[in-house]
Amino acid sequence: MNFTLRQLEVFLAVARTESVSQAAKVLALSQSAVSGALADLERAYEVSLFDRVGRRVRLNDVGRSVRSKAEALWDEAAEFESTLSRQAGSARLRVGATLTIGNYVVVPIMARFMREEPGSVVALDVANTETIARRVSNFELDVGLVEGEVSEPDLEVTAFQDDELVVFCAPADPLAKKSRLADAELLAATWIVREHGSGTRQAFDRAMHGILPDLRIGLELQHTEAIKKAVESGLGVGCLSRIALADSFRQGTLVPCAVPHRDFRRQFYFLLHREKHVSPAIHRWLTLCREAA
Repeated sequence: MNFTLRQLEVFLAVARTESVSQAAKVLALSQSAVSGALADLERAYEVSLFDRVGRRVRLNDVGRSVRSKAEALWDEAAEFESTLSRQAGSARLRVGATLTIGNYVVVPIMARFMREEPGSVVALDVANTETIARRVSNFELDVGLVEGEVSEPDLEVTAFQDDELVVFCAPADPLAKKSRLADAELLAATWIVREHGSGTRQAFDRAMHGILPDLRIGLELQHTEAIKKAVESGLGVGCLSRIALADSFRQGTLVPCAVPHRDFRRQFYFLLHREKHVSPAIHRWLTLCREAA
């Protein structure tokens, strides 16, 4: 075997960051050590794995063709090391979740996972659907949990939980007294919504087909709680997951608005890279998510 695990680690770090200097920071190595390990790997097999463009490096055809195998090999090596260390139950799981799932669904699952797998660590990154999908595609995350629909050839997308959006307003808003909202009220309202790239925005836009171009968008915010506070303050109406609004509806700080002629149903999805090695830890995580749905 003409390569070392260190060379494999360096190759993957450079592939993820597209930068030798950034890979060096991630690995806590000198830039020359990273460059040397990569050069040794390429020299051993008389191949070039990257195209160099200025200070950036990008996988070429050869690099892309071997990356998924390298990722799987690295994951299996990490499992082997864990077993040798007599910590077979421990694992480090990198999970990406969109805002609603990350704030309202994932934490109890994390707690159960770590109770069942003593010594395990779940690193959770919260971002919008677009960002999570990109990071799973780049092997930066082991699994993604997203609200939006994703169409990426490298990703396996599996529905695991039903959800729906709800239009809502402040109790003092005149819309709170209406039994249902027609399109005329939707068009007259000022909307406070999530940003483009989020699953919630994707579902909202789809539900508002036919009138979407004429809606009055007052604010686009990246955080669910900020939208709720803005609506509570009377700045407009919002549309978020029922999961995110349950406490506010119980407390009476926000009021749901019925819009029965619009379809706000959607699903939550798992994202896995098709070439990702599904470790026992990932398999258990997916099982716990399904059980919690």
